[in-house]
Amino acid sequence: MEQFLNGLSAVNDVINTFVWVQVGLVLLIGVGVIMTILTGFFQVTHIKHWMKKTVGGVFDKASRKNKDKGSVSQFQALCTALAATIGTGNIAGVSAAIVLGGPGAVFWMWVAAFFGMMTNFSENVLGIFYRRKNKEGEWSGGAMYYLKDGLGKIEGYEKIGGVLAVLFSLFAILASFGIGNMGQVNKITANLKSAFFANVNAPVLYGDINVVNLVIGIVLMVLGGIIIIGGLQRIAAVAERVVPFMAIIYVVGALVIFIMHINVVPAMFAAIFRFAFGVKAVGGAATGIMIKTVITQGCKRGVFSNEAGLGSSVMVHSNSNVVEPIKQGLWGIFEVFADTFVVCTMTAVVVLSSGAIDLSTGLAVEGVDDATLVATAFGNVFGSFGQGFVAIAMLLFAFTTVLGWSHYGSKAVEYLFGIKGTKIYRVIFVLMIISGSLMTSSLAWDISDTFNGLMMIPNLIGVISLSPVVVRILRNYIARRIKGEDIEPVLSFDPETQKEQAARIRAGEE
Repeated sequence: MEQFLNGLSAVNDVINTFVWVQVGLVLLIGVGVIMTILTGFFQVTHIKHWMKKTVGGVFDKASRKNKDKGSVSQFQALCTALAATIGTGNIAGVSAAIVLGGPGAVFWMWVAAFFGMMTNFSENVLGIFYRRKNKEGEWSGGAMYYLKDGLGKIEGYEKIGGVLAVLFSLFAILASFGIGNMGQVNKITANLKSAFFANVNAPVLYGDINVVNLVIGIVLMVLGGIIIIGGLQRIAAVAERVVPFMAIIYVVGALVIFIMHINVVPAMFAAIFRFAFGVKAVGGAATGIMIKTVITQGCKRGVFSNEAGLGSSVMVHSNSNVVEPIKQGLWGIFEVFADTFVVCTMTAVVVLSSGAIDLSTGLAVEGVDDATLVATAFGNVFGSFGQGFVAIAMLLFAFTTVLGWSHYGSKAVEYLFGIKGTKIYRVIFVLMIISGSLMTSSLAWDISDTFNGLMMIPNLIGVISLSPVVVRILRNYIARRIKGEDIEPVLSFDPETQKEQAARIRAGEE
């Protein structure tokens, strides 16, 4: 068995390196750059507009209300997407990137997010444009639909579009069980045990697994079951309440640490920019970090965090009651902004001010554990309360990620097997939660990481192939909504849906 696992690990390492390093990151950044150029740097040139329609819209009843049975409000769609993206990547992922890639990894995380804004924007626009209603009257959209009905309708690409749609769905289902379920639950369990049960002498069941793991797993499984089995409406209702609360509280805590270490802030940001292109060995005493590692860690962890380019969050954004594809695209820009530029940057500040990273060399001090680094940093400032706070934050961040990914997986299952398949999937997904608390092998997470990256490739092929569609919809929106021109809106690929949604606009419903 050990020989088999070693062989499986070696094969996975080869695939993972190919997906993330040799192809994925180049494709990811490349598509972001292309979409940024094609849209005229929209995230910068129209920053006032998308901020007004997102941050300003949070307090607008129109973005929060929902009368449509088969959809959720724009704000609920955002919160559910953020629930799935704001997870362990924002805490453990950022600290790992800095420990492995140095302070410069933060710079590349920002770069990936800047261009990722327009990738996420494009995904959401395509998601709304190519969505359709299922048999239960619920909107269904995502990369599989714009691959099949978008790319698949281009002459000569009919079969390619259909095959890529199926592959994306399969990878999404597998990723939902790994990164979206067991990986998150495993981190929850580890942090709760470290913060609250470190001195508990619990009976050992097997290996490193004890009764505490089992109890935590059962509790999370029951809570998850109550919410997940209830479907998107229940998930969205929970996300709408939990996500803003958890994000604000975490950022406030990080800001306190930021203020208490205000004297090292200049050195922190100087280190981020100074080491963005690698860390050189110092007097032969340090190994140094190659630029390839810095860029890879920053971009990779940034994608793990905001998921721009994976094609995952578009599956819930497509459930929005919004009529204009561009409007949901604006929420996609804000999603990446909030996740990376706000939450991840706060984590970076906590890590770089903790003393665990030598700001003069950019290297981690000896004995640093990136898995508990943020908790230790909070503990140094707030005492035992700080470590407990991070454990609770990790619980909320990771658990809501599980909720969000359960929807992603169910939509992928719906595409492949129909609505009946989603009910079976949800039950299996809930039952798998407990395995996350009991599992100790890191191989499962490595394989999940690979499936996460494999989702990205067909999705980005779809986005870049359909970039003319995104540009056409955006130009139409700017002409109508910003310049005030009286022209027919571009809302859907389906003539009937286009007609219905255009009527709603004329009636003043949006």
